[in-house]
Amino acid sequence: MEFNQQTAIITGASRGIGRAIAELLADKGANVVINGTNEELLKSLCTQLNTERKCASYVAGDASLPETASLLIAEAKQRFGRIDILVNNAGVNLRKTTVDTSLEEWKRVIDLNLTGTFLMCQAVIPEMITQGGGKIVNMSSTTSKTPHHNASPAYGASKAGINYLTMHLAKELAEHRIHVNGVCPGPIETDMSKQWSEEYRAAVVERIPLKMLGSPEHVANVVAFLASDKSDFMTGETININGGTYMN
Repeated sequence: MEFNQQTAIITGASRGIGRAIAELLADKGANVVINGTNEELLKSLCTQLNTERKCASYVAGDASLPETASLLIAEAKQRFGRIDILVNNAGVNLRKTTVDTSLEEWKRVIDLNLTGTFLMCQAVIPEMITQGGGKIVNMSSTTSKTPHHNASPAYGASKAGINYLTMHLAKELAEHRIHVNGVCPGPIETDMSKQWSEEYRAAVVERIPLKMLGSPEHVANVVAFLASDKSDFMTGETININGGTYMN
């Protein structure tokens, strides 16, 4: 998979899965415009990626706000001239029961995970139509397809909404050669999972048929495939990346 100066916008890219996606796409020749709320981490990643070639820029901001989407589109066009790929990775989890979830917490999860994805898609679609196509990859979760006791209903509902949005946009935009797909990671080794107790980690791994946690790179590899021309006959799919935790 080579991207040959194609331009990708990646939200939630300062750490974890988003960072791995940005690193892989840049390594394969893409220009990347990254987003997150931690400006220092974004600067650090841009410095790293720009060591060999000037291929990275960033926009710090909350991905649930329409102005952030507008700034990302403008930065990508100004720096690199076009937008070929959008990866909607920004998101937040919440580990509370239904009764313990406040209205403010519910809204925050829905706003960042689902509304933020919608706003970024809405902002990039006219650019992709004008240039004759593009690839959109949305970050969902295994929790969108099956309940999980360690995730709030707000998180599962937001990710299920992303699955529908992915299918709807895939059908709506197919005539414009815009491919829209999603990925559904399961247990992935991130900063959050590193805080687990050894007992909890062992219990999680035991439930995974492959008996291992995934890595951000595992997810990045699938995202890169969906963003590349290797997936040109795929649209509207949500691919499970979870070691067999959920199969369909």
